[in-house]
Amino acid sequence: MAAAIASGLIRQKRQAREQHLDRPSTNRRRKSPNKNKGLCNGNLVDIFSKVRIFGLRKRRLRRQDPQLKGIVTRLYCRQGYYLQMNPDGSLDGTKDDSSNSSLFNLIPVGLRVVAIQSVKTGLYIAMNGEGHLYTSELFTAECKFKESVFENYYVIYSSMLYRQQESGRAWFLGLNKEGQAMKGNRVKKTKPAAHFLPKPLEVAMYREPSLHDVGETAPKAEVPPSKSTSEPAMMNGGESPFFSVLAPPPPPLSLLHPPLLQLFQHAGGADSEVAEFPQHRREEDL
Repeated sequence: MAAAIASGLIRQKRQAREQHLDRPSTNRRRKSPNKNKGLCNGNLVDIFSKVRIFGLRKRRLRRQDPQLKGIVTRLYCRQGYYLQMNPDGSLDGTKDDSSNSSLFNLIPVGLRVVAIQSVKTGLYIAMNGEGHLYTSELFTAECKFKESVFENYYVIYSSMLYRQQESGRAWFLGLNKEGQAMKGNRVKKTKPAAHFLPKPLEVAMYREPSLHDVGETAPKAEVPPSKSTSEPAMMNGGESPFFSVLAPPPPPLSLLHPPLLQLFQHAGGADSEVAEFPQHRREEDL
């Protein structure tokens, strides 16, 4: 009797299990009656995702554009002149501290290496293999100057490409007592002619200038030399230099580049007179 009851219960459980397995599952996802509609939606999602990814890539590329931190400044020479670039491209000194011709973009192009570009003309200051200063509308290796802080807190600029072959002495940017640009091989770093005091006016962001070959900057205009009463040396180093035509305006301005930033940090730890360098140092103290 007990065995019959047990077998009956087992049979009922087996039937119930089989019925449960034969029922259709309600959790299964229903198929779309229109397969084409699903494909269309899938294509649209794919297109929108690609457009979004392309937009993100373009935005990332824009953010990765090289940005150089430089300054707009005037360069005050210890001889008593501000370095200036005239509209014809010639270089000399002026005592006018408000002239637009004395405004320069100081653009860092390497470790303690800068390019000096006129704000008004857009031309770069360069030094050729003979030590003569000239201006170029294209940025070349001759436009690179090493920026060093001298022991008296003045800054000196030397050519990165040329120097004395025998002694290895650097060629420097300099102005003589008459405010005329000198040949680089005649300027000594210990003399006031080579000592410049940057007076920053504005912090700016620049795009990295494209480096061109030296041969691409062909001379186009001749500028007569200026006369000197104290020495026979002429404008820009003794011979009548050649200057390039005016270039388009400089890139748009938008913080201090590393060498001058280090200079300001160093000056901040000194006494009160030196701590005011270089923006608030008076000219009569020079």
